[in-house]
Amino acid sequence: MRYLPDGTWMQKADAHTIREIGIPSVVLMEHAAWSTLEAMEREAIDCSRVLVACGSGNNGGDGFAVARLLAGKKAQVDVVFAGREASLTEECRIQKQICENLGISIYRELPKGEYTAVVDALFGVGLSREVGGVYAELLEKLNAMPCQKVSVDIPSGICAASGAVLGCAFRADLTVAFQCEKLGTVLFPGRDYAGKVITADIGIDTSFFEGRADIAYTLEKSDLPARLPVRRADSHKGTYGKVLMITGSRGMAGAAYLSARAAYTCGAGLVRIYTEESNRAVLQQLLPEAIVTSYERYDGEQLLSLLQWADVVCIGCGLGQDGTSESLLKGTLRGSRVPCLVDADGINLLACHTRLLSESPAPLILTPHMKEMSGLLGCSVAELQESRMSRLHDFTEQYPVVCALKDSRTIVARHKKPDFVNTAGNHGMAKGGSGDVLSGVITGLMAGGLGVYESGVLGVYLHACGGDAARKKLGSYSMLAEDLICGVGECLKEAEEQNIKISRQKRNL
Repeated sequence: MRYLPDGTWMQKADAHTIREIGIPSVVLMEHAAWSTLEAMEREAIDCSRVLVACGSGNNGGDGFAVARLLAGKKAQVDVVFAGREASLTEECRIQKQICENLGISIYRELPKGEYTAVVDALFGVGLSREVGGVYAELLEKLNAMPCQKVSVDIPSGICAASGAVLGCAFRADLTVAFQCEKLGTVLFPGRDYAGKVITADIGIDTSFFEGRADIAYTLEKSDLPARLPVRRADSHKGTYGKVLMITGSRGMAGAAYLSARAAYTCGAGLVRIYTEESNRAVLQQLLPEAIVTSYERYDGEQLLSLLQWADVVCIGCGLGQDGTSESLLKGTLRGSRVPCLVDADGINLLACHTRLLSESPAPLILTPHMKEMSGLLGCSVAELQESRMSRLHDFTEQYPVVCALKDSRTIVARHKKPDFVNTAGNHGMAKGGSGDVLSGVITGLMAGGLGVYESGVLGVYLHACGGDAARKKLGSYSMLAEDLICGVGECLKEAEEQNIKISRQKRNL
């Protein structure tokens, strides 16, 4: 697991390390500068002639320290100081004075000449206002320079909390993030401005983040084994849950198949597909492991009987939005008492019946993409993109649900739980049916006994890892939604083998 703090929380951790641990700020600054220089050397940045752009805050102090270290390695270094003398922090003042004592050239305006690299140390993670005036002009000129570009901690002009461009921003080829990658360089468009991000341990105490619900995080492959549902030797199909998939209107058997197969792949013990009658034959051929029950029109008694049978419910994949589908959704959310996932058409129908989110006795998880979420919120996609995090938090505060907001960076949110931000996956997953697979993955994990929030987090990440496995095998152009399921299976097999290995090691101790 990796924390993805915003600027506010990173500054709090920094202050905690200085005051409670006792590491002086100037020591952390030295570690930051050395880490930046080491990253530049590892990435083969041409440091024969470097321009370092410094502000007056501690980020600028990092920059002055980098300039000094580069000069110590016989690089030709110039500094452009764009800050104000009156605004210099104590640490930045110290580093600037050292550079002056060493005879490093410090300019107030961009010097003429050609450089092999530019180091951006203008603004740090605390920036909250739009960049304008002379700062904006300087950033534009730095971006236009034909050389390699490095940002210290975060590209100047990127909001550390949202990834938004605050007026204008530095475009880096390499960003050296101190202690933690910041949320703003994970979310887009900040991700595009950061280039390659390398995280450097400079001694900030991240245990400060433990147990805090308002600090985002992401997962890594090494986290998978410990998060999987436990499978016991003494078990049967009922041990791993009875899943009811209310999916597939006329002509939409594919959505029902993909979601059901994904649920089985993720360990569900028994899957029943409740679908429109015309899908029965094809589904029985495609997935003989599933029970197929069909309807021609809405039958409330039949639906209630199926809901009472199920341990977990998934509704919406290819469901359609006609009157029958609407009745199925209402009947499910009112009649279910077990964890329930709502996706696709189910979410579109919910946009007109949001009161069901408060009235339903079932633990709910929603998996909307941006367009579906905008319908739930009653705003445009553009408006949602501008304030995605705040709107998502407002939604989960208003309704007692888990929401997995699907996008290039899918976010799983629940009130009083930390945001999970997915950093795995690839553009090859932008294919029809990918969302149906995700619904099945999460549903299968819930059937295995994981909680709704935990299933959402692990399901989103596992689905993305499956996409990466499929891309590695087939390439991003050719991979299909069904290939994601195979990729998920490979990832689960690897994680299970790792668990077996760990178990054997423990027995041998």
